Amino acid sequence: MHWKIKPKPDETKVAQLAQSLNVAPLVAYLLVQRGIETFEEARAFFRPDLNQLHDPYLMKDMDVAVNRILKAINQKERILIFGDYDVDGTTGVALLFEFLQNFTDLITTYIPDRYTEGYGVSYEGIDFASDNNITLVIAIDCGIKAIDKIAYAQNKGIDFIICDHHLPGPQLPNAVAILNPKQNDCRYPFKELCGCGVGFKLIQALARETGLEFSKLLPYLDLVATAIGADIVPITGENRILASHGLNVINTAPRVGFQALLETVKKKKLTITDVVFVIAPRINAAGRMKHGEHAVALLTEKKLECAKQQAAEIEKFNAERKETDKQITEEALLQIEENNKDYKFTNVVYGESWHHGVLGIVASRITETYYRPTVVFTKNGDFLVASARSIRGYDIYQALENCSPFIEQFGGHNFAAGLKILEKNFISFKNTFEETVSKTIDSHLLTPEIEIDAVIDFTDITPKFYRILKQFAPFGPGNRLPVFLTKNIQDTGGSRPIGKEHKHLRLMMRQKKSAILSGIGFNLGQKYPLISNDQLFSAVYSIDENEWNGQIMLQLRVKDLRN
Repeated sequence: MHWKIKPKPDETKVAQLAQSLNVAPLVAYLLVQRGIETFEEARAFFRPDLNQLHDPYLMKDMDVAVNRILKAINQKERILIFGDYDVDGTTGVALLFEFLQNFTDLITTYIPDRYTEGYGVSYEGIDFASDNNITLVIAIDCGIKAIDKIAYAQNKGIDFIICDHHLPGPQLPNAVAILNPKQNDCRYPFKELCGCGVGFKLIQALARETGLEFSKLLPYLDLVATAIGADIVPITGENRILASHGLNVINTAPRVGFQALLETVKKKKLTITDVVFVIAPRINAAGRMKHGEHAVALLTEKKLECAKQQAAEIEKFNAERKETDKQITEEALLQIEENNKDYKFTNVVYGESWHHGVLGIVASRITETYYRPTVVFTKNGDFLVASARSIRGYDIYQALENCSPFIEQFGGHNFAAGLKILEKNFISFKNTFEETVSKTIDSHLLTPEIEIDAVIDFTDITPKFYRILKQFAPFGPGNRLPVFLTKNIQDTGGSRPIGKEHKHLRLMMRQKKSAILSGIGFNLGQKYPLISNDQLFSAVYSIDENEWNGQIMLQLRVKDLRN
């Protein structure tokens, strides 16, 4: 791994902030590194305030969207909430459905089938609306590029309101209203909302228009926080406020669907990381293995007993998903070992019977293992379909653009994409993709990189410092968990490889005459020789807590070691 130390912030600014906040220079150093330079900015960072949310009417078309929804409610029109099958889509559908039920019962939901309809607004969904006399569809987390489909709906007398956060194309669909802060002429100040976040701005505006107190919207923030974590949007600005208060709802008054999902989780207080790795995969599993409507049903359930039954079903889907992606990953890695020796820059694999719903997960796992741009294919009717994943700093979307003669359809962004090809073009695509990447990638990108916030000594790590560090949360893109480097460390004699096949490393370390600190290095068992026999070594790590026999102690989550 390549260790990259972030540039040092301005020393004068660090000293001034340390003084105004009365904190250690290291705390001020980390804050200035994050662009927080004044007392007021620090207060907003440490105390995210719902009063700092932007006026929803700053978003283009918000007034049009609100008026059209109120008209539909007053004239007793049937309304459909349409959303994608992933976490952002299903939480957004649940949020709008539950809120609008306060005003009308002529409302239903629609999640497209991952396999028969694919991503986004579908002709089948529009036909469903038409067949059920629905005249208004609110699409969430999708729709910004559904030009032909929304024209099709228009011909059937169906109006569309789009709540999306994906980048618009050169042409916009002819919807009644488009809520998307990424539109060029939208003056909304915060551009990084997720789809469910855009939905929350809509209900914020509707609440104001109908005289509903803002406090009535707080129970919906658990959905918004889950979508923010799962969709990997920056946890800065408005997202930080929504995620912080949403986590509080999850930890103090979660909806019954979350209560049911979390019954087996032993943690007292969930972080955004727990949301990403505990709640989100289960919600996603419904759409991957069965149907996204199962997730919406759980998220909108009011009775705990019913929610427990639904959560048990989703737990089965998730267990099936885990087993399926584990099996396919093993088969894919074996295929790479046996057949991909001539491919130095990419991994492209294909299994005729591989489950469509886990291709993205498998592609991510292969990328973690080999750190190469990866495409995983399976058969779907007359075509091969795939999920593609990239590595940090490389634009896989552009690489696929260069392979377009062999691609029938593709979409995505810099780091992830989906595509469809004819089976006869598989080898041509595989070779062209390898050639394209080999010519366009900087070789240093093929080595994973760890970004280090600061070089510190073990003496800097105190309970008080960690208490303040915890208040930097929620962590995520734009506000990563701080990573530190410490040099001239020695093993105390208590370090050892642990786990199956000695895969991991338990560390007991000391720097000079500091107190002994324990650490855990996952997948670092093979590095034990670097620290044995009193050798001096350096470690890159984040700071964590370990609870054992009722006692909570600081420990280091070690990411890499070297002499």
